[in-house]
Formats: sequence, C-alpha cells, structure tokens
Amino acid sequence: MPLVRIILGSKSDLDICKPIGQVLEDFGVDYDFHVSSAHRNPDNTAALAKNAEQDGIKVIIACAGMAAHLPGVIASHTVLPVIGVPIMSGALNGVDALYSIAQMPPGVPVATVAINGVKNAALLAIQMLCVLDPALREKYRAYKENLKG
Repeated sequence: MPLVRIILGSKSDLDICKPIGQVLEDFGVDYDFHVSSAHRNPDNTAALAKNAEQDGIKVIIACAGMAAHLPGVIASHTVLPVIGVPIMSGALNGVDALYSIAQMPPGVPVATVAINGVKNAALLAIQMLCVLDPALREKYRAYKENLKG
C-alpha cells in the first residue's frame, strides 16, 4: 500500500521528478504517482488530496513550477503533511515557484525544499515516516552514516 503520494502539476516535470520515486524505492517505501494541475484540473487535484488519507497515504509530495499553486491547493484539502517542490521553469528560473510554495498563509503549511530539490523531498518524506516506523528509521540512520564518507 502506498504511503507517499507524488503529484506533479505538469507532465513536463516528469524527468526532473523521477529521483523522488527512485529514492523512495531505495528505502522500500511504496508510493503512487499522479499528474494533476491545480489550474487545469482542480476537481481531480482536490480529490487526490481529500482522498489521500483514506487511501492510506501518510505524506504528499507536490511538485510545481511557475505560479506553483499545486502544493498550497493540496495542503488546503488535507490534514496530511505536504512537501512542496518548486520546479525550475519560466523567466525566474523557479524563484517564483519557491516564493509561491514557501509563503503560505497561517493554517496551511507546506514544507518546502530547494528549487528542483526532489531528492530532499523524498528524504524528508522518509524522515516523516520514520516517526512511526522503527525499521525505516534504522535504514535512514544507516543512510545518514554513509553520508559521512
């Protein structure tokens, strides 16, 4: 059963976001994957957020460029943690997306990683899951030890 839901705002972000799935797979974390624009398909996007909890999802990763409303829209429809990934695109090279995702109003938090910070988004989701999963926590602890060289 998937624990992480990955939602992209556009198919054009597929190549940039592939490492999210790779990192989750390396840790044995199941996920599901959707492309759903907050602007072009708002009803489907809202349903993905609203139904996530009953689908067994524990964390949602939402990736979007330019106006980057997707993570905030997702967060407005769920109590689950949402991690926003600003994607480098447009005239401002992702800075606009970073600001859109990081500057959420009180009551609608979105954890935000760096522009194109897809690996860190996956690792942050894993850290969130570690809170209740001792076996995953030990895998992550080993991963952190390996970073030391």
